[in-house]
Amino acid sequence: MADGALGTPAQLRDPNYTPPLARAVPLGIQHVLAMFVSNVTPAIIVAGAAGFGFGSNSPDFPELLYLIQMSMLFAGVATLLQTVTLGPVGAALPIVQGTSFAFLPIMIPLVAGKGVDGLAALYGGVLIGGIFHGLLGLVIGKIRFALPPLVTGLVVTMIGLALVKVGIQYAAGGVPAIGTPEYGSLLNWSAALVVIFATLGLKFFARGMLSVSAVLLGLIVGYIYALMMGMVTVEAIGSSWSRAASFALPVPFKYGFEFSFAAILGFCLMAFVSAVETVGDVSGITRGGAKREATEEEITGATFADGIGSAVAGIFGGLPNTSFSQNVGLIAMTGVMSRHVVTIGALFLILCGLVPKVGAIIRTIPIEVLGGGVIVMFGMVVAAGISMLSDVNWNRRNMVIFAISLSVGLGLQLEPGAVQYLPGTLKVLMTSGLLPAALIAIVLNLVLPAELADEAIEEVSGGMAGHGDGSLPGE
Repeated sequence: MADGALGTPAQLRDPNYTPPLARAVPLGIQHVLAMFVSNVTPAIIVAGAAGFGFGSNSPDFPELLYLIQMSMLFAGVATLLQTVTLGPVGAALPIVQGTSFAFLPIMIPLVAGKGVDGLAALYGGVLIGGIFHGLLGLVIGKIRFALPPLVTGLVVTMIGLALVKVGIQYAAGGVPAIGTPEYGSLLNWSAALVVIFATLGLKFFARGMLSVSAVLLGLIVGYIYALMMGMVTVEAIGSSWSRAASFALPVPFKYGFEFSFAAILGFCLMAFVSAVETVGDVSGITRGGAKREATEEEITGATFADGIGSAVAGIFGGLPNTSFSQNVGLIAMTGVMSRHVVTIGALFLILCGLVPKVGAIIRTIPIEVLGGGVIVMFGMVVAAGISMLSDVNWNRRNMVIFAISLSVGLGLQLEPGAVQYLPGTLKVLMTSGLLPAALIAIVLNLVLPAELADEAIEEVSGGMAGHGDGSLPGE
């Protein structure tokens, strides 16, 4: 899909090439639009879990604006680290960073119902976890063996499964509305469904940027519908806009800083998964845009930037950052490998993060409208995990590893009361579901023998053992 006016094929494959500015600016903003909703959503969900999110009537609700602002600002800063680089930090590739969904199953139980007071421990975990994540750049090549597609696919699937409940709650009216007559009303669901149908229509029947930004445009359609139905008023939008500052700088340690063993351990363990995801994204960018494999320096630099970007974000009230996979596909679609194009997008994100009025508009989106977009996004996380699992050789050994890991992880997530007598720190880690599933899968994958006899599976599978080997028919 590369345009000849952008440059020659050789130039378009060169990360150091800068297309004409008139073309580079819209291409850079395109990268931001493709990830914008996904980037601010984790902050909205964390605020909701803590109790000062949409519909909470909490006196701390204005703090949501700051969390949204930091999500945009430090996604831009982390992206600049990747594109411009700082010594060995950064891959010097068109990598777009954004707030990671992967850490949500860790963050939600850490802050649940604690309000702003719960953020000190969370940001302590973000900072220490980010430093640990950066240090993984020194050994990332040596630990990849412990995280094959069986493990990473399971973890990504578990992340999605942990979050789909949030999407349904938002679409029905949000956690504060549970137990009220309004929760699950036809009006609430109609707003969410408008977003879902608009997103699907654009994704499958539009082309180019309309398709790439389908979720963002779907939310805009839903927002207009909400205005028409009186779910949000012009007065409310104007009030939010007028109360927000035109410019504001981030505040270091705004919510305090607290060392929590549960938070630090959880963030450090998830850093492994995030680091491997980044390795995959770097490889995808170099293969899709430059038709070559990623170098060790690029992988190491990208991991450094991941971790340092997250650590710096934690100091100022941002959440962990990681490379955004949807932008890998965007590079393959446009054929433009220029890191300077993504630098323009990073500067746009930073500008948005320094202007609270942008967050003030986002804050007025009805939670039901956001729920429609979240259902699509979190469903795609599950689908991405299943896609990764399709690369697994589904022999009997791998089926047992997957079965036990999923059963324990998902079971603890669905029934947290089963570990009510564990100490507080361990209880938080176990009921996330994600960490026990990942740890069990990693350990079993390392210690179990290469294969199990068919009979060993048939005995416990109730006749549903399956007989695939992970390959396509005819292979």
